[in-house]
Amino acid sequence: MNMTFLQELFNNITQRDALLRRRQPETLTPDHRQLVKACQTLLESDGEASSIALASRALAIYQRLSEAEKSSFFARLAADFAAEPGPIDAAYASYHKARDNDSLQRLFEACEPRRQELFRRLNLASDGTYELVKMREDLLGLLREQPDLAAIDDDFGHLFGSWFNRGFLMLKRIDWNTPASILEKIIRYEAVHEIQDWDDLRRRLDARDRRCFAFFHPAIGDEPLIFVEVALHKGLPSRIQPILSGEMSGERSGAKKGLNDPDDADTAAFFGISNCQTGLRGISFGNFLIKQVVQELSQELPQLKYFVTLSPVPGFAQWLQAQRDDEQLPQPLRQSLKALETPAWHQDKAHEEQLKAAIRPLAARYLVDEKNSHGLPLNPVARFHLGNGAELHRINWLGDTSDKGFQQSAGLMVNYLYVLDDIEHNHENYTAKATVACSNEVRDLARRARKLAKGETTK
Repeated sequence: MNMTFLQELFNNITQRDALLRRRQPETLTPDHRQLVKACQTLLESDGEASSIALASRALAIYQRLSEAEKSSFFARLAADFAAEPGPIDAAYASYHKARDNDSLQRLFEACEPRRQELFRRLNLASDGTYELVKMREDLLGLLREQPDLAAIDDDFGHLFGSWFNRGFLMLKRIDWNTPASILEKIIRYEAVHEIQDWDDLRRRLDARDRRCFAFFHPAIGDEPLIFVEVALHKGLPSRIQPILSGEMSGERSGAKKGLNDPDDADTAAFFGISNCQTGLRGISFGNFLIKQVVQELSQELPQLKYFVTLSPVPGFAQWLQAQRDDEQLPQPLRQSLKALETPAWHQDKAHEEQLKAAIRPLAARYLVDEKNSHGLPLNPVARFHLGNGAELHRINWLGDTSDKGFQQSAGLMVNYLYVLDDIEHNHENYTAKATVACSNEVRDLARRARKLAKGETTK
């Protein structure tokens, strides 16, 4: 049988259905009841060709719903498309009696919510995968106010975990020759260091000492899932502004000023990792991306010795404010932190030195000792890189002197070091014991913070 012919036939059916719907006058705004009916019809469909057309129609109705109607639709999904208690009870009774694989499989099938089969069928439509990702994005916006919808999110997570597993992801390098439609999305999705304009983007992509890589998925075309920006550097970078301005300089003695030759680099610095699809939140791509980019760069530039990040510390400034307001903190330390209230304090040498002596140890305490309710590091960026097997290597004073850098991180940036031989060991210790792998320098800073908290002097 000619499978190419069949695929073209299904595609033509879908395209014809979409064309007919575009020609129909949209005099009435659909409501969630129409969509529920369309979904029920889709679940009852027998043929693949008809299912493709029905899925396309259902997704088109969803796209036209108001925010209130989408909320009502999700409520119906939770109530009317759940697993049925009767079949579950019958299947469990059968398994309890037989204890064999056949009855166990029937129990699994009975326990699966009807929503999951609905999502699989909606995925048959052209662009169905991407539309479902956008649908989950809408759902995530409702969960805080409607926690009863969490079961639907679990269903999305279950399916997306399979649909977006590593085997389906395609790694592509992004450069100045990449199609403009993708470059526009890179500008829009950059979440760490905003890209100001096309000239700024060109500085990040077109220089010989820059690299950018993204994961794509065949089902959603030119929509990137996640991308990472890399600067090739001599030594471990400590400041982001020279990287963003394109005026990097080596930070080790004897390093060339304004490094532009990747053959001179010994370090690959990941300075921006941006997730592009809100609807795929919680689906892990970053760990695969970093590890594969390390492999790509190692093959291209075998002289590279160090793979590090230059990462922000979001939430640290807020945590630091709480410490300043904590009356149990020793008065001398609280007094030192009051210098943060001085405008442009980082330009005053006396204030800058005073704050550096206090804030760097407190940052080490925040990253190493402060934990959330799950016993993991409080900082989300730390959780990401430590979970990938990196080491908390260095805390960089005044690493980001932008307004955003001061607002979220008190001007700090952090190097997380990926040592290839240590990644698995660090990952296992973090997963099993929540152990924070860190350098001796960071460990010493954390000890200094404990002494400061007790009112002891440090040297």
